[in-house]
Amino acid sequence: MTSCNEKSKTETAEPAINLADLDTTVSPTQNFNEYANGGWKKSHPIPAEKSRYGSFDQLGDKTEEQVKTVVQEAANKTNEPGTVAYKIGTMYNLGMDTAKIEEQGLKPLKPYFDDIAAIKTPADVQKTLATFETYGFTTPFGFYAAPDAKNSDLVISQIYQSGLGLPDRSYYTDDNDHAKKLRGEYVDHVAKMFALMGDDEATAKKNAATVMRMETRMADAAMTRLEQRDPDKTYNKTNLKGLVEMAPDIDWADYFQRIGVKPEDINVEQPAFMKEVDAMIKDVPVNDWKTYFRWSLIDGTAPYLTDAFVKQNFDFFGKTMSGVEVMRPRWKRVQRSVSGAMSMAIGQLYVKKYFPPEAKQRMENLVENLRKSLANRIKNLKWMGDETKEKAEEKLAAIGVKVGYPDKWRDYSGLQIKDDSYVQNVLRARKFGFEYNRDKVNKPVDKSEWHMPPQMVNAYYSPSMNEIVFPAAILQPPFFFMNGDDAVNYGAIGVVIGHEMTHGFDDQGRKFDKNGNLNDWWTDADAKRFNKRADVLVHQFNQFLVVDSDTVHANGRLCLGENIADLGGLNISHDAFKMGSKETGKIDGFTPDQRFYLAYAHVWAQNIRDKEALRRTKEDVHSLGRYRVIGPLRNLPAFYAAFNVKPGDYMYLPEDKRAVIW
Repeated sequence: MTSCNEKSKTETAEPAINLADLDTTVSPTQNFNEYANGGWKKSHPIPAEKSRYGSFDQLGDKTEEQVKTVVQEAANKTNEPGTVAYKIGTMYNLGMDTAKIEEQGLKPLKPYFDDIAAIKTPADVQKTLATFETYGFTTPFGFYAAPDAKNSDLVISQIYQSGLGLPDRSYYTDDNDHAKKLRGEYVDHVAKMFALMGDDEATAKKNAATVMRMETRMADAAMTRLEQRDPDKTYNKTNLKGLVEMAPDIDWADYFQRIGVKPEDINVEQPAFMKEVDAMIKDVPVNDWKTYFRWSLIDGTAPYLTDAFVKQNFDFFGKTMSGVEVMRPRWKRVQRSVSGAMSMAIGQLYVKKYFPPEAKQRMENLVENLRKSLANRIKNLKWMGDETKEKAEEKLAAIGVKVGYPDKWRDYSGLQIKDDSYVQNVLRARKFGFEYNRDKVNKPVDKSEWHMPPQMVNAYYSPSMNEIVFPAAILQPPFFFMNGDDAVNYGAIGVVIGHEMTHGFDDQGRKFDKNGNLNDWWTDADAKRFNKRADVLVHQFNQFLVVDSDTVHANGRLCLGENIADLGGLNISHDAFKMGSKETGKIDGFTPDQRFYLAYAHVWAQNIRDKEALRRTKEDVHSLGRYRVIGPLRNLPAFYAAFNVKPGDYMYLPEDKRAVIW
């Protein structure tokens, strides 16, 4: 793309397909990703402050600059105390005031350290678990409010596994050299953080070993990411009495009182894990818990403290984990935390300034065209019986759509932001966020609520709401071209829409009915046929190498839902394009079908560091960008026809090896 920072709302500055982005020395029949994106990849090396750089990140940077104008406007004015502008400006300016942060040191956290020091008994440990939960610190288990998976109109209490400092249990449990090395580096990092808190070297090392021992015990008991993808496994509804029976050494009545919840229905996502935490409450010495809480406190606040803490935190989580070379500029880091604290307030200002209302109408039309296309595909599925088809059609017809921004904005009047310290404001904002979510418990679900702010370059499908949501920020090039030809819009944003729709029918989404309830609407025979077809996709992606020189392969099972959605999105959007478009002529030498697939590929243009690719393979349910291009396209006869793919080409798969699902 040229000039991704143009503020103009016309397309003249940004050709929908920029020929310089291609690498025509590569044949599209051998490696379509390199053909479509090779030029872009060469001209967009990964910035030193990032672990990967792709079209999403490029648009993210543009949006970040747009948000900056909104935040700076508030930061540079004297605002009336209590107003949203005051809160944004005050929090941002405190975050930028490094001299004040250095001068304050750990003083703003003194009340929390004092509370930990005062812990004497297992009952005190439990009180701290509750307090820490309300401030968003990591504790062995977490609480949140969300719809009951089997009664999607009601919000209930949810308890889930947590407690780990590393991003996934496999870092603790894997036996390979990479995991062992990383564990050693993590323990060193924890020890360095204890030393920064004032512990001598021997004590710091001993404390780091304690943290690692406790976290490893939790990791051993935790569900894998794969297990957590099964909504039947994570639905274990009970009540206070049942919870007490499951974990009798935790004073649940006291816990709920401290976090401000009246416990009625409670879903425990991982019961076996909770039993292990219960045992830990009983048999882990109080002093070890105090050590764990000190670590949790500092790990959860390090980015907002003095330079020594910020740097050590980055050295491990940025450099070691993801291969990032330098920290992001301070304004970007502070802006991100202000945006986290007041995302919808900033979103409201962002939309006013940057979102053209006509984009909303065009998107809504596209969505309805895609809905018709998917309905048509369901009707013509050869592998699915009529009974299941009827239910699938009902579910599709019921999918709700939100585009751009919410109709009613969130109220931030209850959020206290004071001119005292950056980290204290971060913690106040977390507590406000916790209470906002908590206060929904035992109440009807608010169907109008958005779970992503408009300035986020993303989109989502919610199984419990049975709705697809497209924030304003994604409705920009290279996803959405207000004046672009149909081929590129269907290839880019059209596939994104189709992708989100297909999530309603992927390996997870298919278990929820039209009302968003976990409820099996499939005949056994159709479910078996679905799984058999999905397994073809799992097998295909398992063959892909994550890093060329390495032996680690992609996890086709973990990424199955996303890969089904990519494949479905391409089919649905291409059909909708063919049904609705009159385009026939070539543009820049490409047919409409070729432009459709080039636009799709460009969405996933990306460079990524090896460390980040390996990390994401453990943690992320999305395939790497290059495989989101190559993987699904090898299954599509329409792609073969567009680029004349023949047997013997890498992009060719024999018909009996192709995945055909939606």
